[in-house]
Amino acid sequence: MTESLKTASLFSGQGSQYVGMLKDIYEKYPEAKNLILYADDILGYKISTICFDGPVESLKETRYTQPALFLHSSVVLQLVKNKLKFDACAGHSVGEYAALFAAEVLSFEDALRLVSLRGELMFKAGEIEPGTMFAIINLPDDKVEQLCKELTEAGNGNIIVPANYNSPGQVVISGSQQYLRDNASMFKAAGARMVSELQVSGAFHSPLLRYAKDELEKAINAISFHDAKTPVYSNVFASPITKGDEIKEALVLQLMSPVKWSQTMLKMKENGFGKFIELGPGNVLQGLAKRTLTDIEISGIDKSEDIEKILA
Repeated sequence: MTESLKTASLFSGQGSQYVGMLKDIYEKYPEAKNLILYADDILGYKISTICFDGPVESLKETRYTQPALFLHSSVVLQLVKNKLKFDACAGHSVGEYAALFAAEVLSFEDALRLVSLRGELMFKAGEIEPGTMFAIINLPDDKVEQLCKELTEAGNGNIIVPANYNSPGQVVISGSQQYLRDNASMFKAAGARMVSELQVSGAFHSPLLRYAKDELEKAINAISFHDAKTPVYSNVFASPITKGDEIKEALVLQLMSPVKWSQTMLKMKENGFGKFIELGPGNVLQGLAKRTLTDIEISGIDKSEDIEKILA
């Protein structure tokens, strides 16, 4: 890899969480411990305990998953930020809030409060209008889109839409719970290698989250968004944005719009990025990057030993 290639930080999204996340970092780094305890204070409950000890059922609930993911990514970022230089950042779904913290658009407290509210609202929206999500593997994007369109047109008010473009040949769809379950086999019949339901509490990144939109938008508009110190690649536009007002608009749209992750990764490569570092739990984004791009360096920082290597 030549030195001229730019480096991007990537921030994990839902599905990357695991019981025990952050525990080793909490025990090893006093500044991490302080930030984690501060998060407990801000939230008014012990997100630390849910991260460290679960149970897994709680950690999977979107109202807890989202703050847990944001906290993990932010703690890792704070520990390594003086050692690494990033030319841009991007986050998958809720990870976009960690990217905005990294780019100094939002303070830690404001971002955590927004993430917590977003998780609560998405959880409630799923109770009001039950929805679900399915991963569709090895079916071209345009075929997935066409089938979603046909099923929505025939749905008598039920909907099915693309929600996450994760990598070429991996699209996640969202829709009305029973209708999507009843029709998921259509994607298999159209040639998908695998069609599997995700363990989620609603139809994320779809119009079924309309019950969450107004309150989230109000909260976003009540907070001051600074211009980004580092360009943030938006989920909605798959392109970099830096102006605080534009970022606000994109964040509101993001709730009900598809996450254009594969398009984002391709745009970054086109713009000269050759090195990607995932900050946060797990390695999901590293896997998606490898499936989307060639000739790149990709790594992750999740546990205390990963941080030690950077700080050494």
